[in-house]
Amino acid sequence: MVSVLKRSIGPLVVTLLTALTVGGLVQNAPQPEVGDSETVRIGVYTEAAKRTAASAEVTVYGEVRPRVQIDVISEVAGRITAVSPSFAEGGSIPAGEPLITIEKRDYNVAVSEARARVAARELELAQALADADVAKKQLAKEKNPSDLALKLPQIAQARAALEAAEMSLERARSDLERTQITLPFDARITQTSVDEGQYLGLGRTIASVFSTDIAEVRLPFTDADIAALGVPIGYEALEGEGLRVRLTADVAGATRQWQGQLVRLDASLDARTRTTFGTVEVRNPFAESEGAMPMAPGLFVSANVSGRSLSDVLAIPAAGLRAGGRVFIMNDEDLLEIRSVRVAHATNEIAYLSSGISEGDRVIISPIRNPVPGMALSAIQEAADPVQLSAG
Repeated sequence: MVSVLKRSIGPLVVTLLTALTVGGLVQNAPQPEVGDSETVRIGVYTEAAKRTAASAEVTVYGEVRPRVQIDVISEVAGRITAVSPSFAEGGSIPAGEPLITIEKRDYNVAVSEARARVAARELELAQALADADVAKKQLAKEKNPSDLALKLPQIAQARAALEAAEMSLERARSDLERTQITLPFDARITQTSVDEGQYLGLGRTIASVFSTDIAEVRLPFTDADIAALGVPIGYEALEGEGLRVRLTADVAGATRQWQGQLVRLDASLDARTRTTFGTVEVRNPFAESEGAMPMAPGLFVSANVSGRSLSDVLAIPAAGLRAGGRVFIMNDEDLLEIRSVRVAHATNEIAYLSSGISEGDRVIISPIRNPVPGMALSAIQEAADPVQLSAG
């Protein structure tokens, strides 16, 4: 009995000592320091809104074409006796310079014959007038003499014959002038169809040309574009006036620019695209100047059209304007505010706002994932290029 009791007391003592030791360690363990929790802030790029005045600018694209592009057709027939040195594809022809010359001999003969007929008809008219004068004297005592007796029909016939002869002479002279084929405008040749020594038939196409005095660009405008331009559908500018247009294209390894004017808008809408086309004119597109590049037909260009004036608006980077007309603002407490704004006009680079923010507001131009009003922010001081954003 005593031995059994001794065996039971040993383990109990060990257990008791272990519990006392563990309890002492727990009570004497160092306590962790408790401090304020640190707020996690999201770094963003911002740019201050600036009050300004500007012009609404619309960017559209179109293809350059000549104002006039025609096929040159012969109005007389004959053998070609001479051609201009510039009568070749790509050649430049000034207004009034002959492209080709047709043999003139037959046409000179026709002019001489027509001139002779005019002289003969003039003689016949003079004879008829003299006969009428004699008849009038002879019939002075006659009552109501007939027109035929007074030679009046003969005079009318002689005058009509003279007029016909004069018209024939005018036509002969015109045909003689047409033996030299010229253009009423400065032009470039795109294709030739004849050459020196060849017989040219009446109505034969000799070349295709386009004018170089004015180049045109047809541009499609949406309803929003027309609102930004501030002109109505069917708009026509006065002579020498029009909305300013800057045209840009990459040519020969460099970006080239030309200045033009929007001179008119069509008076109808395209039924398929619901757009209205406008016409931009560029004068002297082939004018030579140092470092200039001609604005050749066929170029695909970007057109920046200056429209209506914008006064007292706030300018922000386009990246700061979110879908649904919203703007993210970093307020004075470095917290996120989401505001609805009214957009006066927007381009790919700048958005102009008429209300919703104030000058100096820090507009966020970088992406924010899952934006929530009141979110803690931190401004990144390094400059950043604006990034086009979808709705945040």
